[in-house]
Amino acid sequence: MTYKSIFTAATQAAQVPLTVAAAAKLCAQNDAHLDVLALGVDRTQVGYSYIGSGAVLMQVAQDRAEEDARLLEKAVRAAVLAEAPGLRVGIEAAVTQFGALTDLVAQRARFADLVVLPRPYGKEQGPEAEAVIEAALFEGCAPVLVLPESGLSSASPTRVVVAWNQSREAMAAVRAALPMLKQADQVTITVIDPPVHGPERSDPGGMLCQMLVRHGVRAEVTVLARTLPRVSDVLQRHLRDVSADLLVMGAYGHSRFREAILGGATRNMLEGADVPVLMAR
Repeated sequence: MTYKSIFTAATQAAQVPLTVAAAAKLCAQNDAHLDVLALGVDRTQVGYSYIGSGAVLMQVAQDRAEEDARLLEKAVRAAVLAEAPGLRVGIEAAVTQFGALTDLVAQRARFADLVVLPRPYGKEQGPEAEAVIEAALFEGCAPVLVLPESGLSSASPTRVVVAWNQSREAMAAVRAALPMLKQADQVTITVIDPPVHGPERSDPGGMLCQMLVRHGVRAEVTVLARTLPRVSDVLQRHLRDVSADLLVMGAYGHSRFREAILGGATRNMLEGADVPVLMAR
């Protein structure tokens, strides 16, 4: 398996150079085609407007979203020319209301081998950034590579950490990451506080390690104690300790609502990870 179709959606012009640069590196590494959706989002909440002003607000918001989409398309084309003039790329500008964003993104993500997106939290990001990632993961059923503020240093990571908890989501992420895992010099399967009565109690991570080794992956298992309050804190410390340049993990083992309100490993890693995170579910 290789990544032959890579997709990204642009919602903020400031994030375009970073995202396009990362996607271009991956396309060059895998001889892949890049599809980019420049997305102007209408965020109007018409239900809260004064009587009689709804039509005016809708038109203003529509015009603004169309202008945003044009500017984003222009920024994408400039970034592509600056990064990889010979890149095989398809660029589409579209306008959507916030409530319809999920279907629009999911339809394109569904036919991609990998979706590349910037971190959804930060000063330059709006609520649509998180909605795009969730649309790609849940409705698009696609693996997503989430970039930190530093971007993607290399399309071929050398040291990879796999966060393993025996879940379906973690297994999906590992399968989606296989092309990168095969290229890595070191893959560390990291298990944090494995359950004493689980199916892998006698050999945590052993079966996954065996599977990856059969694929030619240079894998090993590390079992860590939960010495910090959050699993994400232990993971982030481990990433620094091994100088990892990629984290592979399952996404949203709990519901999105629970993670939004109470927090969770997925949200915490998206907020704080200093390396790219490849997620799937």
